[in-house]
Parts: sequence; structure tokens; C-alpha cells
Amino acid sequence: MSGLIIEVADLSVELGGNPVLRSLDLAVEPGEIVAVVGPNGSGKSTLLRCLAGLQPATSGEVRVFGAEPADDAPFWRRVALLGDEPAWYPGLTAREHLELMGAVYAEARMTVDSALEEFALTERADAPPLNLSTGQRQRLCLAATLLRPSTLLLLDEPERGLDAAFRVRLGELLEEYAGEGGTVVMATHDQALADAARRVSPAGVPA
Repeated sequence: MSGLIIEVADLSVELGGNPVLRSLDLAVEPGEIVAVVGPNGSGKSTLLRCLAGLQPATSGEVRVFGAEPADDAPFWRRVALLGDEPAWYPGLTAREHLELMGAVYAEARMTVDSALEEFALTERADAPPLNLSTGQRQRLCLAATLLRPSTLLLLDEPERGLDAAFRVRLGELLEEYAGEGGTVVMATHDQALADAARRVSPAGVPA
């Protein structure tokens, strides 16, 4: 039995008749941080959606934890996905959004207060997300993603909206997550994040 977290073999995806991914092979081991790099439109987000079980393949095979990814509760207990900004709950503050996440997952990786501090949101904890800046909302998304327990992080441009200093801190947080045994696959345009990870292109050629 393979010890790989992710196995992708000859994956191709067409959207509207247009090829987005072609013959992609990818193997990811436990504890790895993998950066998927390439220009906009090269299929980075599509690959993440395939890994999350949200995008069917046109051909090829995708296996996560030894099985096809499935959009169901057992899968999402192990996988945390950061994609587009979510639809926030109206009337709830930043703190309450994190408290809701902590209530759903009994064994959270950090407390709400520590997450607010870690992601520089303590002073804005009582503000609703739509009253936060773009960077603050992205930090809130990251806080919610990293607060919940998981084995695999799938991150689509996690650096979006972050200032240079927090991008550095994000790299450190991902290293800490991997050091705990977690695995990270992220689509990124940030050179420093990519340089600190194993880089692959959506075409399957090492970057």
C-alpha cells in the first residue's frame, strides 16, 4: 500500500472543450509542502479542485489518502481547502466566525484567541468581516483554515492581499504545519513561498 498522500497519474481536464490540464503526474508524500506555479489560466486552481473532489477529471486518475477524493464528511475531516473568499455569515463578527469553526471541530489546532493574535486580528475581532480590509479578511480565512484540524491543506493563492511581512509569517506557519505531520499543496504566485517548497507546474514539468 502506498504511503503517498496524493497520487495523480496522467490527469487531463477539459473545460468547455478547452484543455486546462494535460497528462499531469504528481506524487506528494506526508509532510511535504508543494507549490503549484505558473501563469494565470495554466490550471493551478483546477488541479486543486481535482484534489478536493470538486472537479471531475476528463481522463487519468486522482487519489488522495489512497482513494478517489469525495465531497463528503469523512474526506473534509482530513482536508482543509482555502479557495475564493467565502460568503460570510451576516451579523457575525470575526471572532464569532472563528468560534463557529472551533465549535464544529472539537480538537482545534489553536484557540480562537491565539488564532486572532497569530493572524493580527485581535484589535478587529469584534468587527464583521465585510468591515475588514482585504488583507484582514484573507488573514481571517487563513485563521479559520489553520484553526481546524486537518492532515492536508489545499491553498489557492494564500498570499492574496497579504503584506510582505505577513507573507513571511505565512511561510513559517506552513512549515510549522508540515512539521506536525501535515501536507500542503498550494497554488501561488509568491516567489518566496514557491522557493521554500517543492515546485511543480500544472503541465507536470518540475518548475
